[in-house]
Amino acid sequence: MSQQPPSPARIREVSYLDVFIPLAVLILSISGGVFLFGQAAIDGPVQVALLVSAMVASLIILKNGHSPDDIAAAGARAISSVSTAIFILLAVGALIGTWNMSGTIPTMVYYGIQLLQPSWFYAASALICAVVALSIGSSWTTVGTIGVGLVGIAALTGVSPVITAGAVISGAYLGDKTSPLSETSILSAQLVGLDIYTHIRNQIWTSIPAFLIALICFIVLGLQTNPVSITETGSDLAKLNQLFWITPLNLIPLAFLVFLSMRKTPASLAIMSAAIAAGITGAILQPQAIQRFVNDPTLPWPLVYIKGIWMAMANGYQENSGIADIDRLLSRGGMDSMLLTLWIIIGAVTFGTLMEEFGLLAKLINPLLLKAKTTGLLVATVVATGIGLNIIAGDQYIALVLPARIFRLEFQQRGLQPQTLSRAAADGGTVTSALVPWNSCGAFMAATLGVPTLLYFPYAIFNIASPLLSIAYGITGFKIARIPPEMMAEEASTAADSAQSR
Repeated sequence: MSQQPPSPARIREVSYLDVFIPLAVLILSISGGVFLFGQAAIDGPVQVALLVSAMVASLIILKNGHSPDDIAAAGARAISSVSTAIFILLAVGALIGTWNMSGTIPTMVYYGIQLLQPSWFYAASALICAVVALSIGSSWTTVGTIGVGLVGIAALTGVSPVITAGAVISGAYLGDKTSPLSETSILSAQLVGLDIYTHIRNQIWTSIPAFLIALICFIVLGLQTNPVSITETGSDLAKLNQLFWITPLNLIPLAFLVFLSMRKTPASLAIMSAAIAAGITGAILQPQAIQRFVNDPTLPWPLVYIKGIWMAMANGYQENSGIADIDRLLSRGGMDSMLLTLWIIIGAVTFGTLMEEFGLLAKLINPLLLKAKTTGLLVATVVATGIGLNIIAGDQYIALVLPARIFRLEFQQRGLQPQTLSRAAADGGTVTSALVPWNSCGAFMAATLGVPTLLYFPYAIFNIASPLLSIAYGITGFKIARIPPEMMAEEASTAADSAQSR
């Protein structure tokens, strides 16, 4: 016989102490981990801190009268909410491995070094990623493909991979945030009852100025770079040409991925298909690279290629050219390279879901709503809530969905159009997710690009400028869409008639 859920009378109201305890544990344990381990904190200590914080939150929830089954069900929903992200991460790991082995990434780097001049490299990286993300509607796919190649080019041309990572993320999030194919843009519009194009038109007013600010900064930073000598670059190009047959045919997996993405194939399926396609093209175009990688002369040739593709997808590709920069660029990928990232995502989203579903976050946010008396303060509160949830909950979907739920009625009552809320929620929840090391997005970007989140943070200029502009618009009233007074009066009359009829 199944256990009956507790009656409402047994459930205690959440107190501020209930909220403070798990948050204090989270802050102290993460800061302690960073103090003791430095950048290595992300390799395990932060994950432990998140899971311990989730356990503390569970004890608080039990104390308030909820059953262990309630907590287990919430934990299951937490994992379910990131199942898509888990498969995307594993697919990206496989893709990086096979794209290195098949010559796709080496070819992107080879041509990129010759085409992209160091003085405008950062700005070009941001623009390229913006166009790709706008076309396919995915910041993750853009970063995991084009972004990886651009960071690799940076390492070989003497420009900063850290600044390049910031430029890649800036461009990818501009494209994602303004693309009608983006799932976060679609979700933002649906949450407030808008059509996607109205939402995007309103998004542009903060997104384009924020990106222009980023471009100007990247141009200035590019003019200050000191590129490596032509001789060094030439030797790297020559070595790549020795290790791989450099040909445009190596870009077939990239074209295949773009095709699948534009056909709206689910991201994980598209990326995994492109990874397998790279393995097949690699066996045809780069047999010497696979044989060098497998290094098993006893195997017949068909099994060498099968084993090579298998190894690259599971554990990543390894190159031992003797040139450190080349080896660092190519020796990457594999599904197992994403396991630490998956660990951090699972810990963060479990903690965030427990805090949300059992009312702990609402207890924290509702007082902020009561204090937001002006439009400027209301918009700033939405943006700050999104940022705070990215830090506390560790998941951009919680940071996007929860403010839209909580503030929707308040915006309507104050005569503000729903697109004002959807823009503020996206500016606070979507773009800042990549700036938090233990957030699913921040962890993904760091793992994929090979640059720690706290290092690229200052250079993800679009992601910083976008929420600041949203707050500035709220304070000044610029491009704040309001409901016409006559429509407000009509809605109030309809509501009164409905109440009277009941």
